[in-house]
Amino acid sequence: MEIQPEKTTIVLFSGDLDKAIAAFIIANGAAAYDHEVTIFHTFWGLNLLRKDEHVPVEKNGLEKMFGKMMPRGPEKFGLSRMNFAGIGPKMIKHVMGKHQVLSLPQLIEMAQEQGVNLIACTMTMDLLGLKKEELIDGLDYAGVAAYLAEASDANVNLFI
Repeated sequence: MEIQPEKTTIVLFSGDLDKAIAAFIIANGAAAYDHEVTIFHTFWGLNLLRKDEHVPVEKNGLEKMFGKMMPRGPEKFGLSRMNFAGIGPKMIKHVMGKHQVLSLPQLIEMAQEQGVNLIACTMTMDLLGLKKEELIDGLDYAGVAAYLAEASDANVNLFI
């Protein structure tokens, strides 16, 4: 009888730096313990997967406005508390570096190297006008049904 691997799923809904860091630390830890890990990025958490640079794609006026208002990639995320007009993220990044904690971009890269399944929510992409070309490479694209299928088999399910 084959033993099924442990599974961990995370819904990353938040667009806050500290919450995204926590999600990826947990994901990398679970992957290191041989869990099959899925992170389903939806709403503000989807912005984490945006490329840092502007990607020219055709959009209507509302989609363009959303694109300008939302952060582009992990370096643009603010803290959930003590953001202090952008000073808070600089402080936490400094402290993380001092304690040799990987940065959020490094945690994302490590997750991809460990085979963590990063899913971009297609419904949210449609709502916010995000196109596949604007997101980083190595993603899967799916709706809530795919996440629920993963979560129904998981031992750990988190909503961040």
